[in-house]
Amino acid sequence: MTTQTQRDVLTQRVDALMPQLSEWNQTIWHYAETAWREYRSVRFYVDLLRDYGFEVEEGSAGMPTAFCATWSNGEGPTLGGYAEYDAVPGNCQAADVVKRPRDNLSPWAGGHTDPHSALGMGSLGGFLAMQALMKEQGITGTLKFFGEPAEKVRGSKPIHAARGYYDDLDAAISFHPFYMLPLCNTTRWDTHCGAAYGVIYTFLCESPETWMTRGSHSPIAASHASARAPGANDAVTQMYTNAKALREHVMASGLNWSMNEVILNAGQATADNLAAQMSQIQYFIRVSSVEQAEHVVRGLDHIAESVAKLTHCRVERHWVAKSRPGLPNHSMAELTYANLERVGPPQLGKEAIELARRIQANLGMSPMEKPFLADIETLRTPQDAEHELRQILPPNQTHFTSDDYTEYSWHAPTVRLYIGRPALAPRDDGGAYPDWVMNALGGLAPCIDPMIETAAKTVGLTLLDLFQKPGALDEARAEFETRTGGGVGGEEWMAPLCDYEPPIHFRWPEYVTTPRGENEWVIPASNECPPASR
Repeated sequence: MTTQTQRDVLTQRVDALMPQLSEWNQTIWHYAETAWREYRSVRFYVDLLRDYGFEVEEGSAGMPTAFCATWSNGEGPTLGGYAEYDAVPGNCQAADVVKRPRDNLSPWAGGHTDPHSALGMGSLGGFLAMQALMKEQGITGTLKFFGEPAEKVRGSKPIHAARGYYDDLDAAISFHPFYMLPLCNTTRWDTHCGAAYGVIYTFLCESPETWMTRGSHSPIAASHASARAPGANDAVTQMYTNAKALREHVMASGLNWSMNEVILNAGQATADNLAAQMSQIQYFIRVSSVEQAEHVVRGLDHIAESVAKLTHCRVERHWVAKSRPGLPNHSMAELTYANLERVGPPQLGKEAIELARRIQANLGMSPMEKPFLADIETLRTPQDAEHELRQILPPNQTHFTSDDYTEYSWHAPTVRLYIGRPALAPRDDGGAYPDWVMNALGGLAPCIDPMIETAAKTVGLTLLDLFQKPGALDEARAEFETRTGGGVGGEEWMAPLCDYEPPIHFRWPEYVTTPRGENEWVIPASNECPPASR
């Protein structure tokens, strides 16, 4: 049975870990490696977990920047959690009170927006504190901690799920920093994240010489005097333009759907009269259900095939993600929220307040006496958060927002925990803060550490209850079996959708080493480019 003494000891273990968790967070925050290219970040986690006695499988499920770490203390439940560590291209903000890139980096390099650096440390802190308590008090069971790369493209979790990595879990805890109201200092109730599909279309102009030719009158495929095949550049631009219509004609308004695109490759041609040979564009679809995601992809397929014919190309489709919508578990949500109540919301101290006031002053504002959003230090019950969330959604929409933690929820009872991260109070003039502000706050230790501490204590106490509190795990498991119609393989259970290899070989943005130096970004900094002409 969980005792108050055990709870006190566990939170004390987190307190003792906080200087290290803060330092480790700074390490990952400054690495800021983006999806599928988190090489230094994963090395850091793997080495750290091995130092703490975990057995670590590197490159789990064929993903070089993923891992699966296991520590066992005898017979008992297996409880899961994870770290994420991918950053976002184009958000290279320094941990400072002014807008500037991190030292010696391009402003277009990666940066942590959520921040996933603190997400990982908040979860890891709870697991390490629980491990220490298990050793001290002989609590039996297994901790299973995953390294989940590429969350920003919902990358690793569908693959881990399909390869069986979650099959032995008895419960899982998913923590994420607050990113929107009312999902702050609460747990998710009914409306979990939706389905998401990611797809890449590759256009290949492999036979440009067959475009409108009448004979072999030139020694090259396309001379300066002959017609040139439109080629892959035309294909990707036509795809980009025509797929915009999909939002109006296929994606119903009012359902909070989204479809975003990024051109991964274009060119492979000079100013010479040669057709571009290859181009690639990625689409990411966030919707409520798998059926809706498949509907959108059918529309994209139609456009891609038509564009390929128009531009004298061949088209290939590659999957980046097929991720299931989330499955609620009220038992886990209530258990975790009760522990959040015991811990209390994050408390931002004098140093954090002073940093926030300096940011406001640098933005030309009069610094506020209370510069932080009040919600950051306020609790919301899961039911209240759900009620608020439903006010902005159509009654028939079952899921909202996007994250691939949902994959865990189909293999074990899973909770989604949100803790307040530093965000500034609304401006008096009604204006918006620039995006660099919240990114910077995520790298300033006095501002972000309270969230890490609150998350680690809440995660750790929830692990303790799942191991020790009579009936807690059984209740969560019974609800899981009811919702799935019999558990894994049940009548209402949804199997993994991943039927593709890890999409690791595409041109994902990354840090590179060149003769000009190490850790340069794939897009050079603006001060490395010639001045613009007028």
